Amino acid sequence: MLKRFFILCSGADADILSDSSAGEQNKYAGIGATVFFTAVMAFVAASYALYTVFDTYIAAIFFGLLWGLLIFNLDRFIVSTIKKKDNFMDELMQASPRIILAIIIAIVIAKPLELKIFEKEIDRVLLEQKNDFTLANKEQIATQYNPAIATIDAEIGALKKEITLKETEVNTLYETYIAEAEGRKGTEVIGKGPVYKEKREKHDATLAEFAELKKTNAEKITALELKKAELATEYTTQVNTSQPIIDNFDGLMARVNALNKLPWLPSFFIFLLFLAIETSPIFAKLLSPKGEYDYKSEDVENEIKTWVAQKEDQRKALLETDHAINDKVYGDLTKEEELYAYKKKIAREMMKKQQDAFYKRQIEGL
Repeated sequence: MLKRFFILCSGADADILSDSSAGEQNKYAGIGATVFFTAVMAFVAASYALYTVFDTYIAAIFFGLLWGLLIFNLDRFIVSTIKKKDNFMDELMQASPRIILAIIIAIVIAKPLELKIFEKEIDRVLLEQKNDFTLANKEQIATQYNPAIATIDAEIGALKKEITLKETEVNTLYETYIAEAEGRKGTEVIGKGPVYKEKREKHDATLAEFAELKKTNAEKITALELKKAELATEYTTQVNTSQPIIDNFDGLMARVNALNKLPWLPSFFIFLLFLAIETSPIFAKLLSPKGEYDYKSEDVENEIKTWVAQKEDQRKALLETDHAINDKVYGDLTKEEELYAYKKKIAREMMKKQQDAFYKRQIEGL
């Protein structure tokens, strides 16, 4: 039962193989098994690749099954259409398009399985890329807010500087009227005289201005700090909103690109493995000598060709004979007086009717 199924997979004629030797049947059963298991691997590879796209097992398995059946049909067609010839170069030329197709199929099958085999290494590469994308994203978003934040910081700094300068001025005036009272500066007279009072009043006025300035600037600084906090909140919101896009950067194309960043030698050997599996049925047929099945298949084809050629020749002979008989029949009819007299009579009546119709039309036109 299993051998019959694999023979079916090989695309060989089961009726011809049933009369062939056991060795010939085993050869084509082996070719069919290779075709079948290649289709199974294609199903697994496609299902995994499609799962990374759809994130659902049902869709991945369904489309993976379709892909596996497609690869099975292509491989079966490739193997079944290769015919053994007497010249190896003719066979190679015949198989060359099929070999190219087999290479393409091997690449398509191998790539998703490489993604699964090197999944951990690919995840590491993707993590590095995500970290780089996260930093770049933060820097890019920051460029939208940094100028405004820098302007606010400059305004806050100017307000604080203004307070500091006013405080310095107040401290200087305080030191001036104290020094006047102690007689260290100014009039150098100890006591609180008119000059002291003048300097004290100036200090008190400046101190009041300082208090008002400090209150006003504190309110302005608070408003600016609030605006700065709002910008920081907007920046954090944008970063958090765009981060899921970066976190989901692990689709099929991203994984293929990450795979290409890994050392190429392991992937190349996996590709060679699948290429060997995919092309093994073709080369098995190319390198094996003509077997019993090939001779029987060729005999059946030649028998059909001979039968078709014979029928075509018979149709040509029948057509030529029919033409010759028709020529002879019509040649003999031309010599019969009775047929001549009858046709002459019909022609005379036809000419009379044509003449009468012509005359009648002429009269109507007058």
